[in-house]
Amino acid sequence: MLQGTGSDVGKSLLVAGLCRAYRNRGLSVAPFKPQNMSNNAAVTVDGGEIGRAQALQARAAGLRPTRHMNPVLLKPQTDVGAQVVVQGEVLTNASATDYRALKPQLMPRVLESFETVAADFDLVIVEGAGSAAEVNLRDGDIANMGFALAASVPVVLVGDIDRGGVIASIVGTDALLAEDERALIAGYLINKFRGDPSLFDSAITLMNERTGFACFGVIPYFADARKLPKEDALALDNREREAAREGAIRIVVPRLPRIANFDDLDPLMAEADVEVVIVERGEALPGDADIVLIPGSKATRPDLEAVIAEGWDIDIRAHHRRGGTVVGLCGGYQMLGRSVADPNGIEGEPGTTQGLGLLDVETVIAGSKTLTEVDVVDVHHGTRGYGYEMHMGVTDGPDRERPWLSRRGEPEGARAADGRVYGSYVHGLFAADDFRRAFLGNLRSGRQEAAAYDAEVERTLDALARHLEQHADLDGLLVAAGGPRSA
Repeated sequence: MLQGTGSDVGKSLLVAGLCRAYRNRGLSVAPFKPQNMSNNAAVTVDGGEIGRAQALQARAAGLRPTRHMNPVLLKPQTDVGAQVVVQGEVLTNASATDYRALKPQLMPRVLESFETVAADFDLVIVEGAGSAAEVNLRDGDIANMGFALAASVPVVLVGDIDRGGVIASIVGTDALLAEDERALIAGYLINKFRGDPSLFDSAITLMNERTGFACFGVIPYFADARKLPKEDALALDNREREAAREGAIRIVVPRLPRIANFDDLDPLMAEADVEVVIVERGEALPGDADIVLIPGSKATRPDLEAVIAEGWDIDIRAHHRRGGTVVGLCGGYQMLGRSVADPNGIEGEPGTTQGLGLLDVETVIAGSKTLTEVDVVDVHHGTRGYGYEMHMGVTDGPDRERPWLSRRGEPEGARAADGRVYGSYVHGLFAADDFRRAFLGNLRSGRQEAAAYDAEVERTLDALARHLEQHADLDGLLVAAGGPRSA
């Protein structure tokens, strides 16, 4: 089990790389994360939902994701509350205080999922959440040491040297652990190193002496991580923007407060002649956009109200009047209609909010949650795509008679009469190369330097596995997990 000395230390990426590396060695390997918090989720092959990072890790291991790989998923809806998904299905909505009381009841489900996954594989690589030393949250913990103790799983700490203070984070974590927790620690990894690693040798000696832990490697910063799908919205804050080419297609995306499934943007960001601009609150949407794309949301009505409060609704309508294209995905699709109603208060306070009015449809948030993988066809270009639906609510109205997509011969989504406003419930559409190229083709004006997105993800995972083979003691990690030194 990899546990961090803090959040965003690179655990998810390391688990993905280790899954691919050990798979390449001939082991059957699977990822597992007891508890995750993210609004960027993936639909599983067995009809549930898990964190997007676990879906990527499953891909690295050569697997289709299942609901047991991430048995508890928290999807924040407010600053103090979240939807609680257990073994792929919505259990309840809970405040932070309510969830703390609920956690001990979830441990049996977590252990059941872990045993289900572990039964079928040579190696399971578990990812913790946040920090191993969050002693204020230790009671009822299911994410870090609480799980490790219950499942008797050896632990490797991960420290991030890029943010500074990594020596103190390793030694300090050791100082805060209880004796039974310390007994599970096999060693540590230092992640995101830049520069000459020999200059860190004395630090390793000091940490080893202070803690008694072994160092399993100093991992250099892996720049190509930006090519892989992201899970945490923090990635939008830290995204390294490359200079856009002259004449690039400009896609503008308003940063919704409760943005969800924003990995829809990753294939677009991978295109050499596409610039994706994330617009933060307090900023106007640029007037020179080719496309305004409204992404998914964990709470459509509150985010729609935030769009209106920011004045982005005015910017979007002005963009459309100038001849620009508008795309809405899932929650963004719902916002494009005449209204969004939540009569039962599923996503917040009950009520109805007037939509942007660019599609002649209305949405009611009601019924059970839709979770399914889909294959679709763009009815205008004839190109095939794939993705998944993950949403509450039903959308209907006259523009549904002009669908964007066809799904098993049935209409999906909507398109405005002028052909410049598109809406769909399907996430992941732009990952299909032919679908993405056809959609962008009308705007490219002959520029066809298109990315092969899925192939690039695979190449990056292979490069990450080679990176870890070179810089981490994979034999030592395997022995620490209870396996043989040579696989």
